This record gives sequence, C-alpha cells and structure tokens, in this order.
Amino acid sequence: MTAFARESSNADHSIVTVELRSVNHRYLDCSFKLPDALRALEPRFRELAGKKLARGKLDCLMRIQAGAERNSTLDINQEQLSALMDATSLVTGKLETRAPTALEILQFPGICSAEEQSEEALHKAALDIFGAALGTLAESRQREGEKLAAMIQERITAVEGEVTVTRSLVPELQKAQRDRILTRIDDLGVEVEQGRLEQELVYLAQKSDVDEELDRLDAHVEEVRRTLKKGGPCGRRLDFLMQELNREANTLSSKSTSSSTTQNAVELKVLIEQMREQIQNIE
Repeated sequence: MTAFARESSNADHSIVTVELRSVNHRYLDCSFKLPDALRALEPRFRELAGKKLARGKLDCLMRIQAGAERNSTLDINQEQLSALMDATSLVTGKLETRAPTALEILQFPGICSAEEQSEEALHKAALDIFGAALGTLAESRQREGEKLAAMIQERITAVEGEVTVTRSLVPELQKAQRDRILTRIDDLGVEVEQGRLEQELVYLAQKSDVDEELDRLDAHVEEVRRTLKKGGPCGRRLDFLMQELNREANTLSSKSTSSSTTQNAVELKVLIEQMREQIQNIE
C-alpha cells in the first residue's frame, strides 16, 4: 500500500499540482490539504479515492500557482476610492492621526479587484489531475504488490517443503518413540502387562500425532496460493491465513518428540513471520 504520485497541469493561466502519498492502514483514511479555491471538491476527491483504493492512509497535497504567462490587471473602483478618501480626511482631521498609506487603501474591501479565474475550468483541471495522480498511485501499488506476491509465493513454497519433510519423518519418529519406551522397560527389568503397555503406547502415539496439523497446513498453503491468484484486495484474508498457519506451527512444535521436528516447526514460524510482515503492505 506504500506509494507516491505527483502530477501537475495548466489551468486558466495557473499551474495545479497534486502530490499523493499512501502508507499502510487497516482501512481507507484520506487526508486532504487543499487551497481555498478547491475546498468544495473534497467530497468528490474522497469519492474518487474510494473507488480506486480499498485500504491505506492517503495524504493529498494540492497547490495552485500562477502561470508565467498570466498578465492580470487590477481594477480600481474610483467611486469607492473617492468616498474612502473623503472619509479618511474627515477622520484624520478630527483624531489627528496619520493618513493611511496607498497600500493600506488598496487593501480596503471594494477598492481594488483583480480578474478572477474561471472556477469551472479550475475545478475541472483539479479533478482531472487528481484522477491522473490516483491512476499513477494505483499503478505503483500494483507493481509493489506483484513483487510482494512473488516473495510470498517463494516463502509459501518453502513452507510446503517443511511440511513435506515433517510428514515424511512422522512414521520413523513414532517407531523410534515406541522402541525407546520398550528399551527403557527392558533396561528396568520389570514385567509389564502387555495389554496395558499397548494402551499407553497408543495413547502416546495419539498425543504426538500431527497428521491433522500437517493436513491443515497443506490446506492453508493452497488457500494462500488461491488468494494470490485471484488478485484484488486480499491483505486482510492473507493476514488471517498467516494467523492460522502460525497456530498450526505452534501446535506442531508443542507435539514435537524430536529435535528434527522442533527445528522444522521453528523454520515454519520464521517463514510465516516473514510473510506476515510483508502482508501488512498488501491492500
């Protein structure tokens, strides 16, 4: 969701410039800094942003600068100026204060006016340039998303590999666990009821069985791939899948009966955390 876009355009002898910045956020949060002449367009800007973006904190800065070719003329209201001068002379004489300067007189309301820009043309140019900047921003986010998707595909393939390795070790580990217990009983030299021993061995095998966890990990891996292939806004769904993957990896670790499966579980958690951090950048 992190991106930047800048566009500018000429409108009625003025230059309209817009800068857009977006960073990660749980939902779409738009912030606008607009000149007074464009404040009325803020609802339209929000509507356009909502159609183009689904999540992210969007900051928009828009400026209007006079073009180099603009030659505005100042009009003096002679009638208003004469009335103001008469009033000024009267007040100055009675209060014995200094007369106002020429600049102060020009700043008095109604004395001086300049040719106004066409508001319709300015608004149209602002909307067009904002739409162009949004398009550039979306393209930048799309490129970033493609790179992140490739990274996630690489990590999810590594997760699948760890699951496959762990699954291949399960029968051997269960047999090793059984042999280890029988060897200890033989070393102790005690007689054990065979039926009770088999019950305990089955109970231990059930406690350390991780087939369900491995099956769920495989299912989540396929769901991550399906979500990435589908495209569109998928950050929240991927974040949820990372939580599920991490939960299964924790269960796998807690049921581990050997250093090899513990190491596999740790590697799974590392890969999942790497994906989770990058998924925060996905819309």
